[in-house]
Amino acid sequence: MNPIKSTLILLVCLITTNAFSQYTDVINSNRPGVSRSAFSVGTNVVQFEVGPYMIKEERIPATRYEVDGFGVDFSGRYGLLWEELELNIEGAFQSDTKTYNSSVIAEDKRANFKSLTVGAKYLVYDPYKKGEAKPNLYSWKANNRFKWRTLIPAVSVYAGANYDTENNPYTAPGIEGFSPKVMIATQHNFNGGFVFVMNFIKDRIGTDQSDFQYILTLTHSLSPKWVIFGETQGIQSDFYADNLFRFGGGYLWSKNFQLDTALTFNNKDTPSVLGINFGMSYRLDFHKDKEIDNGTSAKDEAGRRNNRSKKTTDVIEEYNRKHKRKDQNFN
Repeated sequence: MNPIKSTLILLVCLITTNAFSQYTDVINSNRPGVSRSAFSVGTNVVQFEVGPYMIKEERIPATRYEVDGFGVDFSGRYGLLWEELELNIEGAFQSDTKTYNSSVIAEDKRANFKSLTVGAKYLVYDPYKKGEAKPNLYSWKANNRFKWRTLIPAVSVYAGANYDTENNPYTAPGIEGFSPKVMIATQHNFNGGFVFVMNFIKDRIGTDQSDFQYILTLTHSLSPKWVIFGETQGIQSDFYADNLFRFGGGYLWSKNFQLDTALTFNNKDTPSVLGINFGMSYRLDFHKDKEIDNGTSAKDEAGRRNNRSKKTTDVIEEYNRKHKRKDQNFN
């Protein structure tokens, strides 16, 4: 993301990119929140994002139950071959106790992957590819006024495959093995340190738990170190439907390390959801900018010197031949 966060810190910077490359000087994390930015981490960058969480659910109507437990969501990201391409693996593992509060109290201890997905994301459109407009050196107002170009988002597409184990307590009955997942991710970068990300997801396609999700995330950088965010996530399927809300923030510890936290909740009781998340992101940066051959390298300079020397020698030899002929004519 180019001004991708035009150096918009953390998530804003964590979701940044310059005008010609998706690689940024500071870590480009999808955290905080669960949405995916339209931009990759950059070529030859290995990045890990992990977030332990605590979860509590309670259902009152009909089947009465409570869920108490903890889990961890994680992802590994790698920029391969092109700046636009990113390979990733992501998922969430949860361990909890589900207590049924009916006439007979019963407990069900559960542990499994709620999700495990391998996929690839590719940036298909970058509105900042041609660079940002030059700043007006005489007008602060001109530099900070609304720019219509910010309404055009960066757009990426994602395709991946889920893997669900047999008898997984977190999926619908009969869901197992591999199933496709696709996503469109967009990203707007506005003046004032605001970044707006949208994800539209179709998950577990072709199964009895094929669901549609949308995620809308707005982040705002308070300083070069701190960012806050708000997020809403809608989930719709025959197995589960919900509207989740998240609020939190992140702190850029160093250019390669980020910390974050978030609170998740909903507004219903079928079931009610409350979650607290603490996350971190770390990258191993092996990125190298591609060298642009503009004829200024030492090798090129040596070649030019040899050419100049050869030209000078040729001129001298030609001069001597001419004067030798003249001397012979005089004799």
